[in-house]
Amino acid sequence: MSWLKFACAAILALALDAPAFAGAVCPPAVALASPAQAAEWSRRAPDRGLLYRISRDGRDSFVYGSMHIGRPEWAYPGPKLLAALKRADVLALELDLSDPATMQVLSQPPAHAPELKLTPALRKRLDAQASAACLPAGALAGQHPLMELSTYTVLAARWDGLDPSFGQEQVLSLWARERGLPIIGLEDAASQQKALIPSDAKLALFSLQKGLSQLEQGRVRPLMKRLAKAWAEGDLATLQDYARWCDCIEDEQDRADFILLNDARNPGLADGIAARHARGQSVLAAVGALHLSGPHSLLKQLRQRGFVVEQLQPKPN
Repeated sequence: MSWLKFACAAILALALDAPAFAGAVCPPAVALASPAQAAEWSRRAPDRGLLYRISRDGRDSFVYGSMHIGRPEWAYPGPKLLAALKRADVLALELDLSDPATMQVLSQPPAHAPELKLTPALRKRLDAQASAACLPAGALAGQHPLMELSTYTVLAARWDGLDPSFGQEQVLSLWARERGLPIIGLEDAASQQKALIPSDAKLALFSLQKGLSQLEQGRVRPLMKRLAKAWAEGDLATLQDYARWCDCIEDEQDRADFILLNDARNPGLADGIAARHARGQSVLAAVGALHLSGPHSLLKQLRQRGFVVEQLQPKPN
């Protein structure tokens, strides 16, 4: 099973409040921008990521391919995204993390999956990743081990200056709240947990061991760096070709997992966007950028529902 299953969802799992334990070697702290630096970043912000206008029934909505991790300067929308934000009546995310009910579901072991019993050796390996993430052992006690792994995976990117605090969903949510713009979830937390965590204990254990080995072997950080760079540069070709270069789809089970996590969710995401658009609202839907790639992409699903899709960023050649 691909580590991507967890890395894409870790930002959805928890708001981490656990302090670093004494003596921990932690990633460099993100330096907060001074007022002057923030003003400069805001003024000069380029368009990053993937942005599309979707039109139907004489109205426009927008789909934005986002990243779940980011750099401080990515917190400022470029001109095209800013224009879409100003036109939107509602911000639609995969999940609305400002909804207490959503966070309640995500903070508990999934109802559909049995408890995963770990050997002492495997528990020790997971605790070592907590240490590497600068968290005390047991900080995520009560979480399903796969959700623990997802958190450690994403937090590893902080060593490369990529932090979940600056993921685009976080940034857009702050902007929407400041404007008083409604935020909705296109999915429910329980359904997303089912896509993330197998109900079969043996498969879940295999997934945990495989993902943990990839993290221990240092295979995750280079992948996240390349993916983030492609997103920031609007490198659609690299994003479209992810399954080939990621070194994370090694067998048929990995392929099935990727389809379940990515492709299989696209019809539901498209239905949610179409339903809000049909209510007469202009929607800005922000979803993980990989949902916009591949033969079963969200964009194709929207075209099948009668939308005209126009690529705004990056501008087509």
